[in-house]
Amino acid sequence: MGHRSSHAQGIVPRYRRSRRLSREHRPATRVTEAGRRDEWTGGAVVSPPVWRASTHLYADCADLAKGRPNEDGQFYYGRRGSPTQWALSAALTELEPGAAGTVLYPSGVAAIAGALLTVLKQGDVLLISDNAYEPSRTMAAQLLAPLGITTRFFDPLDIPAYQALFCDNTRAVLLESPGSLTMEVCDIPALAAIARERGAVSMIDNTWASQLGFAALSHGCDMSIMALTKHVGGHSDLMMGSVSAGPEWYPALRIKSQVLGHVVSPDDAALALRGLRTMALRLQHSTASALQIAGWLAARPEVAQVLCPMLPGAPGHDLWQRDFTGGCGLFSFVLKGSSVAARARLIDALELFGIGYSWGGFESLVTPVDPARARSATVWPSIGTDPQDRLVVRLSIGLEDPADLIADLERGFAAMAGA
Repeated sequence: MGHRSSHAQGIVPRYRRSRRLSREHRPATRVTEAGRRDEWTGGAVVSPPVWRASTHLYADCADLAKGRPNEDGQFYYGRRGSPTQWALSAALTELEPGAAGTVLYPSGVAAIAGALLTVLKQGDVLLISDNAYEPSRTMAAQLLAPLGITTRFFDPLDIPAYQALFCDNTRAVLLESPGSLTMEVCDIPALAAIARERGAVSMIDNTWASQLGFAALSHGCDMSIMALTKHVGGHSDLMMGSVSAGPEWYPALRIKSQVLGHVVSPDDAALALRGLRTMALRLQHSTASALQIAGWLAARPEVAQVLCPMLPGAPGHDLWQRDFTGGCGLFSFVLKGSSVAARARLIDALELFGIGYSWGGFESLVTPVDPARARSATVWPSIGTDPQDRLVVRLSIGLEDPADLIADLERGFAAMAGA
């Protein structure tokens, strides 16, 4: 639909009430209210309508001449968004303390690429946590290397070794905590502080915890990246990513995104906004279920180790407890002296866990993962562990009853034992 800017910018609400969010409001309140400005909703509806528009019309040449295409919330052209996308960006910004703005991308990988391309140029050096999302590694080799950008991978738990990797050309650091497959929790404030001292930009893939579980900018990061496909969408029916940044980097992020032609569908933005409103409840349920299931797995004789930082006694629990305010349903466990065939029997016997990539949706998922092939600076299995204990299963716990999921896993272990 096309709209004359004088009409679109001056939506007159029939009903108006003041919404004043502050950092004192608790997460469930903030995630419910964020982004619901009267100018987005018209004041008379709860959620912003879906504005499908490639073209925005102006009243006359004078109206066209005073257009402000690089101001947030101003109509210009469909690629720059409409109230549906602006409301989602505003909500994500309000949920990230210290953020000046949020840029939306068509996927989480696009968000990582957008952040990196905003900061890096030919001759720069990028440091990436060795346990990062595998597409980030692929991006380093296939996107950044041809542009003359060097990538060095580092052990996120070895701070002295990380510090020694910096050079005069180190421009950015990409963190992920917990790690994508093996769930290591690193000392994010310490790593970000070192990057800042050396003049490098610190970015974090914060999809696992989201802003509700980890305030990335408040802990020293310059950019917080999320795959909105996961917890924010919550229903496995959209692809989207975001990058939130403070005033130093947000303008550059936005310009780079515009130059690259990034845009998200208003229909998908509306789905993400709908998912956002229930995210706190879904995370609360999946986190509680994951803890229950992780504790059950820790007592199983077939399991060598549970990689769940929320679980007391698990690797990284102390740092998680210090820095995080929440978790999610994603974790892994290591089979004790198992085989690939036995792992496949376990997974194939599961009835409530779907076999599929992604996570953070309402349904539980399982995948076999092999961390060793995605490492270059660290070793898997970790030094000091039995080299036979190398096979990993990753679970994404959804909204099913945890007792039913435990019964399903028990069925899987029985199938694993019966060759």
